[in-house]
Amino acid sequence: MFTQKRISGALILSLSILSATVFTGCATTTDTQTNTNSATAIATASPAASAVASPAAAAPAPAAKLNLNTASGADFLRAIPNFGNRMVHEFEEYRPYKSIQQFRKEIGKYVDANTVAEYEKYVFVPFDHNQSDAATLQQIPGLDATEAQELIAGRPYASHDAFLAKLGEKVSADELAVAKAYMAH
Repeated sequence: MFTQKRISGALILSLSILSATVFTGCATTTDTQTNTNSATAIATASPAASAVASPAAAAPAPAAKLNLNTASGADFLRAIPNFGNRMVHEFEEYRPYKSIQQFRKEIGKYVDANTVAEYEKYVFVPFDHNQSDAATLQQIPGLDATEAQELIAGRPYASHDAFLAKLGEKVSADELAVAKAYMAH
């Protein structure tokens, strides 16, 4: 048992160092697809490596997402793992974003759909309560497709507050607070 723990500890340490080396090297590259492939290669090198490396490769989403229309390049670099200057340029080039679908389409020109989905964990497109599509409304935590369609069917809303009152029937108080932060003003 002691020997197995020592070997497991050495394996974890080796994989951590290898992961840090690969991710540090990837952070400077401009090819995000290479970043994804490198991480996948490490995570799938062996069953033991996969069990250890996968959690390290998946970074938790931030407590607060960044507004795609106002965040600085430095904000993106700081918040999004394995994000480089090339993608900062691409994110900024298509501003202002009117919908999450627009973001997916434009950024999808440079990276695959899985990478775009990863980016969405860190960013949001501000929504207009009387204009935004269902996908953009679904950025609100706790809101599903059916509920987004119900909100759209209830348009037009006389004010932000009228929309928020209706939204409050569908999401928790914490999720409603997030929605307020995501609203276009």
